[in-house]
Amino acid sequence: MNRLADWAVALPPRMQDLALAVALAAYNVGSLIPETGQLHPAYAAYMLVVLQVLPLIWRRRWPVPVYIATGIPRNIYDLLHTGFAPVPLGPAIAYFTVMERSSTRWRWVASAFTLAGITYSQTLPGHNEPYDFFVVVMEFAVAGLAGVLSRTRRAYLREVEGRAEQAEAERDRQVALAAAAERTRIARELHDVVAHHVSLMAVQSEAAASLLPGKPAEASKSVEIIGQTAREALTELRRLLGVLRAPPGQAGATTPAAPSPSISELDDVLVQVRQAGITVDLRVHGNPARLAPGVDLTAYRIVQEALTNTVRHSGAGRAAVTVSYEPGYVTVSVTDTGNGRSAPVAERPERSGGLGLAGIAERVASCGGSLSLGPGQSGGFAVTARLPTP
Repeated sequence: MNRLADWAVALPPRMQDLALAVALAAYNVGSLIPETGQLHPAYAAYMLVVLQVLPLIWRRRWPVPVYIATGIPRNIYDLLHTGFAPVPLGPAIAYFTVMERSSTRWRWVASAFTLAGITYSQTLPGHNEPYDFFVVVMEFAVAGLAGVLSRTRRAYLREVEGRAEQAEAERDRQVALAAAAERTRIARELHDVVAHHVSLMAVQSEAAASLLPGKPAEASKSVEIIGQTAREALTELRRLLGVLRAPPGQAGATTPAAPSPSISELDDVLVQVRQAGITVDLRVHGNPARLAPGVDLTAYRIVQEALTNTVRHSGAGRAAVTVSYEPGYVTVSVTDTGNGRSAPVAERPERSGGLGLAGIAERVASCGGSLSLGPGQSGGFAVTARLPTP
């Protein structure tokens, strides 16, 4: 029995309705066989009970026409005065379908005609028992209530599916936004690491070329600085690649990752810039406070990128780095004495496409801070960022 039910459920809707119509037709015909002697004419009675159920094949597509098509043969059958009538399963199922799939207006119309048809049929000969009326009313009332409940359930399922689809779309959107934000963050990190170290290596290689062959000792020192800078760049790149290669939630699980740079550890950056020939002064105001990791890294990268631009573009001989701690904020400022162009042409405010200053602006915005870029008060170029702290 379970296999038969599973087979029926697996059929397409039209085939299910065809099987239902055939089964009901067989039931109606079978219920008339013992009463053949009182059917006049018998062939018309058999034909009418079959016509009461065959339209159910199209009940899902045309609920109201099918309901009418099943009701007419039933009324004609009652007019034959046979004294016996099978249970009106065909019209009841058609009424169920109207209540399940039709609009409110058609449901009211179908209900009114159903009640009128039942009332009229009870006035015909052969319906002498008063309970006949209530039995038929209960049959159609149960069918109608089942249709309303099925309609409500279908609407609920559609709403749940819609919410699920909406939630899935929102989740996909959030995943895409998170992936884009992560790509942007990694791009900023790679730019800061590569640009800073490669810029210093370029400066030192130019210095080594200018010192050869007359000053081999000084040139050798520049070459050593290039090698040291390259190793530091590789260390930073390995740290970033370790994060990228590790499975989600296991970043750095297989390869120990170096801790993120901190604003309190600027010595290496300052030494590298000084080795490039620029004098850098560091000033710290206020009581150094423990910063959130994101703010700490942002402050460090701002100083690193600003000094990198000073080395590459300003032609300055001196720069100053100021870190000021105050309640709720930390302010980092980098100024130089160059030509007022601590950014390439592509990164100046009137142009777009540069990554250095754009990266600084993105970092500051992600922390909810404020950024000031432009010529310094005494010439050169100034970068000042004020970042909120917990």
